[in-house]
Amino acid sequence: MTVSVNRELCYGSGECAFRVPSVFTAVDGLGAVVPGREDADGDPEVREAAERCPSQAITLD
Repeated sequence: MTVSVNRELCYGSGECAFRVPSVFTAVDGLGAVVPGREDADGDPEVREAAERCPSQAITLD
């Protein structure tokens, strides 16, 4: 399972990077997953960031 950010939905609130900077970052003002951290979907903080994403751009597949 992996975590990803849909850049078409993201509007750059930065909430994910604020909550879990070890997994999320910003690229060109939009949320992104830190390379190599795509498998962090089991982390409860990552799940919370996905639930609280204001644009619902984070998916856990």
